[in-house]
Amino acid sequence: MPAFSLAPSSVLVTGSSQGIGHAIALGAHEAGAAVIFHGKDASAPPMPAGSVYLPGDLLDPNGPEALVRAAFAAQPGLNLMVCNAGSFFDVPFREMTPELFERTINLNVRANYFLAQAFAREMAARHRPGAMVLTSSTNGFHPEEDSTAYDTSKGGVVMLTRTLAISLASQNIRVNGIAPGLIKTPLTAGLLNSSKQGHYEKKIVLGHLGEPSDCAGAAVFLLSPAARYITGQIIVVDGGLTLGQIGRL
Repeated sequence: MPAFSLAPSSVLVTGSSQGIGHAIALGAHEAGAAVIFHGKDASAPPMPAGSVYLPGDLLDPNGPEALVRAAFAAQPGLNLMVCNAGSFFDVPFREMTPELFERTINLNVRANYFLAQAFAREMAARHRPGAMVLTSSTNGFHPEEDSTAYDTSKGGVVMLTRTLAISLASQNIRVNGIAPGLIKTPLTAGLLNSSKQGHYEKKIVLGHLGEPSDCAGAAVFLLSPAARYITGQIIVVDGGLTLGQIGRL
């Protein structure tokens, strides 16, 4: 169906060297977009021929703006962006330090804010409509033990998505988000090797943890013309993790 195609758009996907971001970038390519991959390290991830890889540290105060400028230089027709880069640095609450807290907020919230700002400025200069997707988490709605900074940051991404949708509507830029639940990524590898996995599988309505590719369809849909009348919304991609109170006993 043409409405679900991303051709001939171009999209920047931050944090796409692995995990959910990599899957979203591959999904966008499959949907017809020219894709700019991004990661912190200099070495590029596996990616389709013709794709671009841009390294950059988003914790650098100038990193977001520099990345967006480089992305428009690499793909002058850029009109889509997925703000996916983020991480987890939590320790138990009483052990949290200002440095770890600020690192969490700076990467998961501040970087996305200024990526969006830089993107909006470039798009305004070109009088070009577009769309953005921000990656939050089910932790943005439901707190978790020993996850205070991460939960706070992902709640911030939920509100950032909504306020940007209002701020950028007059510029004809739609802003939506996805909230993944338990997905098999390097970030959750420690959890998946623990005894907790069986507990979570009982809590998830569909009975199993998700794959990064499970997030790609939702992100591609929100970027596509099929979602042209959707903005400020968050699609939860969690297999029903947050649906029930107790789960299977």
